[in-house]
Order: sequence, then C-alpha cells, then structure tokens
Amino acid sequence: MITADAYTFRILRFDAKRPEEPPAFQAYRIKVIPGLTVLAVLNRIRDEIDGTLSFRSSCRSAVCGSCAMVINGRIDLACRTQVASFGTSTIILEPLPNMEIIKDLVVDMTPFWKMYEKVRPHLVRESADPVREIRQSEKERGRIDQFVNCILCACCYGACPVISRDPEYMGPAALAKLERFTLDSRDERPENFLDTVNNEKGVWGCDMVLRCIDACPKDVRPTDSIVGLRKALVKKKAKGLLGMKKR
Repeated sequence: MITADAYTFRILRFDAKRPEEPPAFQAYRIKVIPGLTVLAVLNRIRDEIDGTLSFRSSCRSAVCGSCAMVINGRIDLACRTQVASFGTSTIILEPLPNMEIIKDLVVDMTPFWKMYEKVRPHLVRESADPVREIRQSEKERGRIDQFVNCILCACCYGACPVISRDPEYMGPAALAKLERFTLDSRDERPENFLDTVNNEKGVWGCDMVLRCIDACPKDVRPTDSIVGLRKALVKKKAKGLLGMKKR
C-alpha cells in the first residue's frame, strides 16, 4: 500500500491588478504520494483547494519550459521536480526573478523575448533557396547540439545577476541562441552581426559566475556560448589588425 506524506506548500501570492495588496506567502497543507512532482501538486491545489492560484504549465515533460519557478530557493522546472527529493515537509514556491509578477507564479516574460528577438534566432540565408535540404555532417551537427537543447524556459534569465542590476543586458538565453546559429554550418548571417553583442550589454557584460549553468534544466551551459562569442570577436579583431599591418 502506498502511503502519502503531508507537506506544506508555501506559495508567494500577488496580483498585479491589485497592487495595494503586497506579496505574501499562503500555505497549503496537502498529502503527497511518492513520485508526484511539484507541478502535479500545484494542479491539485488549484483544482481541489484554491482555484485562484495562477501558474504556467503545458507539456508536463520538461520540454516546453513554461513551469519554471523558484523551488525551495533553486530555479527549476516544476514538472521535473519531485516533491520528495527535498527531504523536507515544507516546499516554498516563488516566481522567476528578474521579471515582473503578473499573478502568483506567472511572470511577464516580455523582456526575455525582447532580448531573444534581437539575436535573430533563426537561420539567416543569403543564398537562393536550395532545391534539396542542406545536409550537415555529424561533426557540423555536433557543434550546435549543446545549444539546440535550449527550451526557452528563462531559468538562466531569472538566475542571472547581471540582469538584476541591468535590465538591458541581453541575457544568457539570447546569447546561447546566437552562438547556436553562428556555429550552424547552414547559417549565412554577415560576420559583422556579432558587432551587435560586442559591448557591455552583450557578451562583455557577463560576470562569469555560472549561475545560468546551475539553473539550466537542459545542460545548455549558456556561459560556454558567451565564451565562444567572445573568442570569435577577439579573433575577428585580430584578423582585422593583421589586415591593417599588411597594408
């Protein structure tokens, strides 16, 4: 017989439409059987206890990234986090940092998408459309595998200390996506496109404290992409200086 243990879920509640009421934690006591995820319990709380509770979710399989939140002080996806994994009977849930709260665990991701759009997150082609698909070798595909895994959950964005002090910083997710396409053998964006991130709002703004790596649920390691882009910019500058000397 499966036994259920009692847990207390303390969830930060706030409604931007009612700013006169400050954010406050609300506690829910609920029994949880082994194997249930935080998202499963949130669904139970909303369906059986409090229908006013707001949070995002979709795939329940750690693919869509919509259920990212702070769980007992750590940023993660609620759908892949088992309640029993914490070894405590109290689970504290808070919305992602660095973004405005819309309601409860739902945040306004507009700044995140704004920065994402700046890097043109798609294949850029200057050549005529090919008759057939553009083939890639295993080696060429391997160069982008790490960054293709990004599911745009914004965990890294919420964890980034630079964004907390400079909202205009592009953020780790956008820079990881840029690296994904600059390394793609099929992409033909001009070389000077990297100049758009060659500043303190781009690759040089990163503190290199690796919090985005700790927060990423898909092992994308956004800091690796920032290092890669920095190297590309340094090589580009060195190449330009070499060309000037030859003249």
